[in-house]
Amino acid sequence: MIQNQRILLVDDEQHIADVVVYVLEENAFEVLTALDGDTGLKLFRDKAPALVILDLNLPGMSGLDLFREMRRLRPDVPVVMLTSRAEEFDRVLGLELGADDYVTKPFSPRELAARVRAVLRRTGPPATLRQLRAGQQTPAPPASRLSHGPLEMDCAAFSLTYFGRPLSLTRSEFKFMECLVRYPAQVFTRDTLIDRIYDGQHVVTDRSIDAYVKRLRKKFMEIRRSVDPIETVHGLGYKLNIETDQ
Repeated sequence: MIQNQRILLVDDEQHIADVVVYVLEENAFEVLTALDGDTGLKLFRDKAPALVILDLNLPGMSGLDLFREMRRLRPDVPVVMLTSRAEEFDRVLGLELGADDYVTKPFSPRELAARVRAVLRRTGPPATLRQLRAGQQTPAPPASRLSHGPLEMDCAAFSLTYFGRPLSLTRSEFKFMECLVRYPAQVFTRDTLIDRIYDGQHVVTDRSIDAYVKRLRKKFMEIRRSVDPIETVHGLGYKLNIETDQ
């Protein structure tokens, strides 16, 4: 069991928050709670949680706006979104923006705790507050470096550069690019990419993979417009563009 990790819960429904806190604490997590987006953002900045459980329907700052700001500040922190059944658009948008999982209300608190453990297992520990303040990185195994033409990746440091310029990527975007750069000759179907990015937990759709590609292409084009590093193989999926190595 993953123990002694700090979870930030942002939900404006106190009765739901109380139940979730009880179940997570039973599972040996430390839980911080916020009933609105502004408080959630302050706790996110000050307390360096290992994971965030985020309700999309919040007073003041919306859940999606808070999610975007958290991703801007620390893209390595996984986020599990809470949505109602009537919020399919927001749920899909959140996943396309890079959320790590979602749970639909009403939900089983114990299922939520299991989802939290699963996300933490597949994403690994983010930097602690002390490490962030000291400018240090989370201890990691020896660096695994990959390169292909102008693309340089350090999988241990969670960094990717393109023509020498760093890109800010979500964890899912990084894992997508790691697949392509590690196996440049392979064509990845959307289902295979979902398995690789989410370790077999199908919490996203084909549309979400296409959204990753759209966002990544935009980031690459801001640096160099001449070559698209991601090649679409029609009817199959995606691979690394061989012209990137020229």
